[in-house]
Amino acid sequence: MQGYPHLYVASASAGNEGNVVVTGDGLPDLDTASPPQFDGPLGVWSPETLFSAAVADCFILTFRAIARASKFEWTSLECRAEGVLERPEKTTFFTTFNVHAVLHAPSGTKVELAERLLEKAEVLCLITASLKSEVVLTTEILID
Repeated sequence: MQGYPHLYVASASAGNEGNVVVTGDGLPDLDTASPPQFDGPLGVWSPETLFSAAVADCFILTFRAIARASKFEWTSLECRAEGVLERPEKTTFFTTFNVHAVLHAPSGTKVELAERLLEKAEVLCLITASLKSEVVLTTEILID
């Protein structure tokens, strides 16, 4: 791993109509638009869905690193992040992220250990640690 600080750069460009194109060095372009809740089109990523995706993605990557360091065997992990956008006191922001993780693990897995590692991943995920939003984690552990 590189030393800190790390720098992550993305750019966006658009005309006065149509999608916004998000770019990053060495990455494919990504078309985005306002979400349907703000009268945007269906079927296009929005900043709001990208934000929720970043929470889910970071949770899985963090769990993967923690499990590897703990020599914990697992099969797969699905994570659904639901960002709740509200307008308390006339300021619109994400008040809560409901994160639901479903971990698949082989027989013989210590369920208590799996639960602790999932909870640790939520605490150490740098995206959720950077939020002022509440993060509510629910987990399900399925033994294959």
